[in-house]
Amino acid sequence: MSAVLRFDDTREVADLAAFLGRLIHYDRAAAVRLQAGGGALAVFGRPPSFEVLAIRTARLGDDALVLDVTVSAGELLESLDETACAGRVPAAVTGPPWAGVLPPRGGWQPVPGLPEPDRMRGAVAAAVAEFRARDEALPEQRRTRAERELIGREIWSRTLGSTELPLRAVHAAQSLGFLRPVRALAASAGAAAAPDPVTLFASGPWLRLRTPYGSIALRRAGLGGLTVTPA
Repeated sequence: MSAVLRFDDTREVADLAAFLGRLIHYDRAAAVRLQAGGGALAVFGRPPSFEVLAIRTARLGDDALVLDVTVSAGELLESLDETACAGRVPAAVTGPPWAGVLPPRGGWQPVPGLPEPDRMRGAVAAAVAEFRARDEALPEQRRTRAERELIGREIWSRTLGSTELPLRAVHAAQSLGFLRPVRALAASAGAAAAPDPVTLFASGPWLRLRTPYGSIALRRAGLGGLTVTPA
C-alpha cells in the first residue's frame, strides 16, 4: 500500500502542484525524487531545458514519515488533493541518472556578489531578447539546431555579478516560479513593498540559488548543455 503524504496546509499542496505542473511542461515524462523526514518533504526535479536541479520543499503534518523514492511527477500531481491536504506516493520508477547525484545536505556557505532580484530578472529578460534577436538574424542556411545551441550556450553560460552562477540557473528559477517579482507586505502594516530574499550558497563543487519558493542547484564543474528556446 502506498504511503500517504499529509501536508501542513492547503497552500503547501497548491505550491507543490504548481511546481510539478511546471516540471511536466518541460518534460511530460518527468520523474522526481522524494525525500521525507522530520515533518518536511523535499522534491527534486530536473527540467531538461536548463540542466539544473530544482528543489521544492513542503511542510508535512506527519513528523513520523520517512521516505526516499523516485516517482512519476505526473502521477504524484494527479494524487494531490488540496481539499484533503494530502496526496499518495506513486509506485517507484527507475530513477534517471541525476536522481542518484543530489546536492549535499550540509556544508553550505553563503557566496557574496549576487545582484538584487530585480536585476537578475532583468538579466534574464535581456538574455531572452538577445537570443531571439540573434536567432532571427541568422541567414536561412545557418538556422539550424546546432547553430542555435551555440548561441544559447554562449548567452546562458554567462555568470551573474561576481559569482560563478550561470544565467541559466536564474532563468530556471524564474521559469519554475522560484524567482517572483517584489511582493508587498501586508497593507495593514503600512509598509512599502520589499524584495523576497534570494541567496547564493556553495558546498564543494555545488552552487545553490535559494529563494523563499524553492532552490536551484548545479555543479560548478561539468555544467553540461542548456536550452536553446526561451521559456
